[in-house]
Amino acid sequence: MRWQTYGERTLYDSPWVSLSLVDVDVPGHGRLDHHVVRIPRGASGVVVHDLDRGLLLLWRHRFIVDRWGWEIPAGRIDEGESAEQAAAREVLEETGWRPGPLRPLLTYHPSPGAVDQTFHVFVADGATYVGPPSDPSEADRIEWVPLEEVRGFVRDGSLGDGMSVTGVLRFLLEHPERA
Repeated sequence: MRWQTYGERTLYDSPWVSLSLVDVDVPGHGRLDHHVVRIPRGASGVVVHDLDRGLLLLWRHRFIVDRWGWEIPAGRIDEGESAEQAAAREVLEETGWRPGPLRPLLTYHPSPGAVDQTFHVFVADGATYVGPPSDPSEADRIEWVPLEEVRGFVRDGSLGDGMSVTGVLRFLLEHPERA
């Protein structure tokens, strides 16, 4: 059943994120104010795969959850940029590797019950080393990781952020010949 909305009031707004209260009628529960987080431009990530080396991953700390983990290169889509352009830019900035041609892997909403953010994940066959990352604050280590090790990271949770897990699992599902 569809929820009916009657208006929205912004509580906080910045170029990165806004928080609103939406007046919504929930069937069977009546009208209530529902918190909604709006993230205007979304994010893009890339599963960079090389037949001989595996996946290009970053080992980094996320202060918000105080956790270290493996991730695919990813980041916010800048104004005026397409999801694909952002994906290629993020790989180069974060890793120093220029990805091969990008192909869409999936687009999804990671938390649609409260957040309108959209994630775009691409796949690239290989990459060319250009030099050190232009933003060294992104990762403690950058490594090509064999697929069997990546599967272990998914199992043990060390590859645990939503975009990375979703992108890597979808890659393995769509490309079983590489798995």
